[in-house]
Amino acid sequence: MTTTASPSADQAALAAVDEARAALVSDVGSHDVGDYLGPIVEDELVVTHLFACTRAGYVGWHWSVTVAHVPGDDAPVTVDEVVLMPGAEAIVAPAWVPYRDRIEPGDLSPGDLLPVADDDPRLVPTYAFGDDPLDADAKAQVRQVAQDLGLGRIRTLSPEGFDLAAERWYAGSGGPSAPLAQAAPDQCHSCGFLVRLTGHLAAHFGVCANGDANDDGRVVSMDHGCGAHSEVRLAKKHEPKPLPEPVFDTLTVDEVESF
Repeated sequence: MTTTASPSADQAALAAVDEARAALVSDVGSHDVGDYLGPIVEDELVVTHLFACTRAGYVGWHWSVTVAHVPGDDAPVTVDEVVLMPGAEAIVAPAWVPYRDRIEPGDLSPGDLLPVADDDPRLVPTYAFGDDPLDADAKAQVRQVAQDLGLGRIRTLSPEGFDLAAERWYAGSGGPSAPLAQAAPDQCHSCGFLVRLTGHLAAHFGVCANGDANDDGRVVSMDHGCGAHSEVRLAKKHEPKPLPEPVFDTLTVDEVESF
C-alpha cells in the first residue's frame, strides 16, 4: 500500500513514523508488525501511519496508527489510536443481515414467534380494503362493521401482499418451472384433485388434494403439474403383465419319493 501525503500536512506528524511504530510495537509486539506502508493525511495536524500486519490469519490487514501534532517547535507528537484495519484483499465477516431478513420458510420451530411489523406493506386494515372477495354491498358491510365494532380480522392482505405471494408461489416448487412440472403429462388446472382457491388468487392457484402426490396440501399454480394427475393413464407397454394361468400339480408325495 502506498499513499500520497498532502503538502499542507504537518511535517512533524508526517515524519513521526518511528514514534508511530514504537507505539504500535508497545501495544501489539514487534512480531506482528511488518513494513511501513505510508501515511494518510486525515487533517492538517493529524496523520495516520500504516504498517503491514504479519499476524497469522490476517492476510491483507494493516495496522493504522493515528498521530497528531500541536503547532510549535517544542510540542511533541501524540499518538491518538492504534487499530487493526482490513485492506481490499482482507478476509472479513460478511455484512450483518438482521434476523428478520435472514429467516426463511421452514426455519420456524414449535414455539417460535415471528412478529409482523405494524407497517408491513403486505397488510392493510380490513376496513380499508375489505375481507375475502364479496359483492360490493357485502364488502361495504364488512368495512363498516370492522370500522365501527372492530369485529373480524384486524388486517388483511394488501394488493402488494397478494402480488408478493403470487410471485413467490409461482417461482417456487409449486410453479410451472419446477422439474416435477416440466416432466408432467398434464397441468393442474385439469386435475380432479385440485381444490380451487377463492379470492384474488383464485384464477392462478389452487391446493393439491392428492394424498399420493408430492404437493399434497400445498399451493400449486394452474400450470404446475406432476405424474399423479387424476387423468394420467399408463401406456399399454407400462401396464402390469397378466399372470399366467395357474398349473394344477398332480404329483403326490409318494410319487416324488419313488424317483
